[in-house]
Amino acid sequence: MPGPLQGVRVIDLTAVLLGPFATQHLADMGADVIKVEPPEGDLLRASGGSLGHEKGMGPIYMAANRNKRSICLDLKKPQAVAVLKDMIGTADLFIHNNRPAAVERLGLGYDELKKINPSIIYAYSLGYARKGPYGHKPAFDDLVQGVSGAASLQSRVDGLPPRFVPSLIADKTTGLHLCIAVLGALYHRQRTGEGQMIEVPMLETMASFWLTEHLFGETWRPARGAMGYDRIINKFRHPFPTSDGYICALPYTDQHWITFFELAERPDLAQDKRFIDRMERAKHFSALYQVLGDLLKHRATEEWLEVFDKADIPAMPVRTLEELLEDPHLKATGFFTEREHPTEGPVTTFASPLDFEKTKVEFRRHAPRIGGDGVEVLREAGVSDADIEKLKAEKVLLVP
Repeated sequence: MPGPLQGVRVIDLTAVLLGPFATQHLADMGADVIKVEPPEGDLLRASGGSLGHEKGMGPIYMAANRNKRSICLDLKKPQAVAVLKDMIGTADLFIHNNRPAAVERLGLGYDELKKINPSIIYAYSLGYARKGPYGHKPAFDDLVQGVSGAASLQSRVDGLPPRFVPSLIADKTTGLHLCIAVLGALYHRQRTGEGQMIEVPMLETMASFWLTEHLFGETWRPARGAMGYDRIINKFRHPFPTSDGYICALPYTDQHWITFFELAERPDLAQDKRFIDRMERAKHFSALYQVLGDLLKHRATEEWLEVFDKADIPAMPVRTLEELLEDPHLKATGFFTEREHPTEGPVTTFASPLDFEKTKVEFRRHAPRIGGDGVEVLREAGVSDADIEKLKAEKVLLVP
C-alpha cells in the first residue's frame, strides 16, 4: 500500500544530518524526495568510510537517506540553478538547511521561488532564528548543545565540567521538528491552496526541548524555585547495579512501591513517612533512589526483571548498542533487516518507527549514489535527452 505522503514531491537541498533526517521521514512516508547534491556530494557520505567500490556510501549517510533519489548539480553555474527552478516549478516542497543568505544569493529565496510556484512550501532550518543577533552565525550540533543548555545539564547532576550528549541530538531533534512543520504546512495547503515559508531554528527548538521539564521553578513570576526538574537532575538517578549487571527500575505508583518493598523483603519501608505516598516521595527523591539502589544490588538482573514483570512494575535491562542487534523485542517486530546493497554487499537496515494501518511505511530503496537518478529526474521534469546530454557535457549535471 502507498505511504501517506505518496504524490508529494520534495526538492531536498539539505545535507549532513539535520535536514536529511527530516526528509528521511518524509521519504519513508511515501514522498518522492529528490536529493540535490553538489559535485562532492553530501558531506556525510564520507563519515565512517565506505567498504564497497562506490565512494560516498558511509554508514550514517546510508542510515539517513533511504527511500530518496539523487541528482547532482553544480549550483555555482547558472544553468544548474535554472534546472533546479524548473524542478521546483512542479514540486510541493523545497527544503534546505543552509544559511538563508547563501541560498538567496543563488536566486533560491522564497520570494523568487513563489513567483515560479505560488503554492510551494518553502522550509528551512538554521542554527538561530534569523531575526535575532545570532541569526547570521554558522551552527553545528556541538555549538547548539552548548548554547541551548544541553552541555551543562549533566554538570547539574554530578558537578563535573560540561560535556556533550553522545548523540547528534540537536540535529535529529530539530530535524523532527522540521518534518512536523512541513506536515502542518501540507495540511494547511490542502485546505486553502496556500503555500508558505517555514523557519525552524536549532537553538529555539532545543531550548524549548529542554525547558519543557527544566523551566520548573522559573515557570512562575516571581520564581517559586530553581530551574531544573529535581527528580531528573538527581545524582542518584541512574541505572542501578544488580548482583551481575545493571537494571533500569522505576516503581511509580503507590502500589508499585508497596509491592516492590514486599518483593525486596522490606515491607516496613512502605510505612516510612518519606515514602508513604506520591507527594512525600517527591520531596525525598535522593533518599528513595539510594534505598532502591541498595535493595536491587542483592539479586541478579534477570531475577529482578522476572519478578517486576509479574508484578507489572516498570523495569528494563541496560543494553549496549551491540546488544540492540540481538534484542528479542526488536527481532520479533522485524526492526532490523539484512539487505543486499548494490555496491556495499550485505548491510543491516532498520525500520521506520512509524506504523500506519492503512498507508504502510516501507523500505523501498537504498540511499542513492551521487547523482544516480539525475537523468531520470530531468526526464520526468520534461527535459529532452539532447538537453540532458548538453548539461552533462557542460558539467552542470553530474552522473556516476
